[in-house]
Amino acid sequence: MKKIIFGILLLASVQIKAQEILNLRSQASLIDEINAERFNVLLPKLMEREGIDMWVLISREYNEDPILKTMLPAEWLSARRRTMIVFYHDSTKKINDQLAIARYNVGEQIKAAWDMKQFPDQWDALIDLIVKRNPKKIGLNYSNDFAHADGLTFTEQKIFLDKLPANFKSKVVSAEKLGVAWLESRTEREMQLYPQLIQITHQIIAEGFSEKTIQPGVTTTDDLVWWFRQRIRNLGLDTWFHPSVAIQRNDPENFEHLRAFSNRPKAELIQPGDLLHVDIGISYLRLNTDVQEHAYVLQPGETSAPMALQKAFIKANRLQDILTSQYVIGRSGNQILKASLDQAKKEGIEASIYTHPIGYHGHAAGPTIGLWDQQNGVAGSGDFPLHYNTAYSIELNAATEIPDWKKTIRIMLEEDGFFNEKGFRFIGGRQKELLLIPRQNSTIGN
Repeated sequence: MKKIIFGILLLASVQIKAQEILNLRSQASLIDEINAERFNVLLPKLMEREGIDMWVLISREYNEDPILKTMLPAEWLSARRRTMIVFYHDSTKKINDQLAIARYNVGEQIKAAWDMKQFPDQWDALIDLIVKRNPKKIGLNYSNDFAHADGLTFTEQKIFLDKLPANFKSKVVSAEKLGVAWLESRTEREMQLYPQLIQITHQIIAEGFSEKTIQPGVTTTDDLVWWFRQRIRNLGLDTWFHPSVAIQRNDPENFEHLRAFSNRPKAELIQPGDLLHVDIGISYLRLNTDVQEHAYVLQPGETSAPMALQKAFIKANRLQDILTSQYVIGRSGNQILKASLDQAKKEGIEASIYTHPIGYHGHAAGPTIGLWDQQNGVAGSGDFPLHYNTAYSIELNAATEIPDWKKTIRIMLEEDGFFNEKGFRFIGGRQKELLLIPRQNSTIGN
């Protein structure tokens, strides 16, 4: 019976406008347009900034370098055989080459540069190109601190270095900073699109956290988790992680961060008086969202959440403001974390901050601003500096004692934002008050 009811609720859910989500052909065209702009406008600037005039990316099919995968045309779902791409930029000569050591072009922008008659061996063709361009620095994707920038496999690196002439070996450097810059930098066109992703994510949450989807005493957290997963797929979108739904309520059970994400009980029955939490993210147009919000299930006779919960939510919003006020160009993730936690402590907020970049990946490349189990800083990625035109998931929680419940609860929020010369802003707004289940109709009174 429960499954039948849940199925009816699913069919009755509010529809997100179909025209908001492009068909696959239109998505592919837009992705390729964005990449063309990134190759021709953004990448030369980043190569100059990081002092690398040649960037060599090498991947084999189904074992793609994470960076190379973001550069493939939309019609390519993986690399092909061994894919070699070379970016060469000489600002003095105004040369900006995008070349593939391949039999065919890699999309419209990256042109094939392999004369198979002259060089039957693909590696020989690559080395000939390098020797002729004679770069000052050759960037390869290896990194201690960022998995995203460590995509060159041991085998590919060994073959490359064995083939490279001795007088070029000293020119080989890690392209870590360039790779992270490519991944973390958002263009103006991308930032015109990103608000739509956030809006869709917020709409999915509002739809899931409503009486149209949740029937207290019938619907379980596991029902809701799979509703979110299925809803995302039905809309023609994907998710980069399995959603989670957790409950805090007036009971003796302590609620810790780990319990919310790893050790939460499955299929908990949602009841009136529950404080619900969701964590979901969508993938669309090669960009990702990561959002956590809360809802309160009204008890009979209630028209609003208990004041103690409302005040707890306000405190978590304040923690967001404290963190984002520390976004200053050049500061490291660890510096931002420490300054934010120090200020929160001064204001009496029991805070935990675990914020990360977002963009091509959900947990993306760039400065890490705390991990939930590393509140004293994160070596390596936490030392990375803040740059303009970068996006972040502002992820954190604030703990508050709820006297009537005789326990501490955590308001765990996550909203996506953007940082540029104008400062920090939330891309599509943020949750400012608890969602109520059921929604209250102001035209109907008691």
